[in-house]
Amino acid sequence: MVSGQELARWREETRKQALALSISPQEVDWLLEALTGLSSLRLYLETYQGDAEIPLRVSFSELKKRWEKRVRGRIPVQYLAGETPWRDLSVQVSPGVLIPRPETEMIVELALNYAREEFRQGHWVDLGTGSGAIALAFAKALPLAAIHAVDNSPAALAVARQNAQNLGLASNIQFHQGSWFGPLRHLQGQISVMVSNPPYVPTAALKQLQPEVAKHEPHLALDGGKDGLAAIGHLIETAPQFLRRGGLWLTEMGAGQAGTVEQLLKNNGHYCNIAIKKDLSGMERFALAEVKS
Repeated sequence: MVSGQELARWREETRKQALALSISPQEVDWLLEALTGLSSLRLYLETYQGDAEIPLRVSFSELKKRWEKRVRGRIPVQYLAGETPWRDLSVQVSPGVLIPRPETEMIVELALNYAREEFRQGHWVDLGTGSGAIALAFAKALPLAAIHAVDNSPAALAVARQNAQNLGLASNIQFHQGSWFGPLRHLQGQISVMVSNPPYVPTAALKQLQPEVAKHEPHLALDGGKDGLAAIGHLIETAPQFLRRGGLWLTEMGAGQAGTVEQLLKNNGHYCNIAIKKDLSGMERFALAEVKS
């Protein structure tokens, strides 16, 4: 427990510290929301200051230690909180999984909007599921579909399974450990929608990423090979064996990769209705296509 006044003093000091270190002061509130249960509105209005006692999920000294890790070790606040908001979900995260980004949320809407209506009860696949965020969103939106979450990392799958359990979606998702389509050979020619947020950072660019990403997030989920397109190229080549006719192929990609990905899809010869979609910031972030009927 901690008093409202004591917590308010700490919050004011740490928000100033964050600004001085070019860290968003909002991160202080994210940590507090996760570890105290205080709402963002109460923190913003500071109505909690009058509370005699505020329950903490960890000790006050542990809360302070976690913030020190954020400042000194540049550990992402999501790992320190153990969770992150994503769409309308609260998703648990750990250093074994990539932190799901807000910009990736749009990939769910694209899949739901562009997949054929008759496919909404088919097999939907999230390749490289990580925390399970995309698969979880599909499971919530498509109760009649068969959702498959695939990841090569047992640690990532453990987090994804726990998220599904916490959100009451475990019965809606089948989890598979393995590389890309490898565990799904029994579904060749049957998959309606394939979605992936694969590694797409060129190997040489990894060291240029922010220290929060480069030092703490799993390189397995970031390193896309020499040109950043190793995983995406593999998915372009292999997906036609697994997607049904008219099936949707959809992936996230990095800045400057759209033209190459579009050309790879065209050169493959098995795709039609190829399109590049921008995220909310205007960056060409998503590529989608259908397997020819």
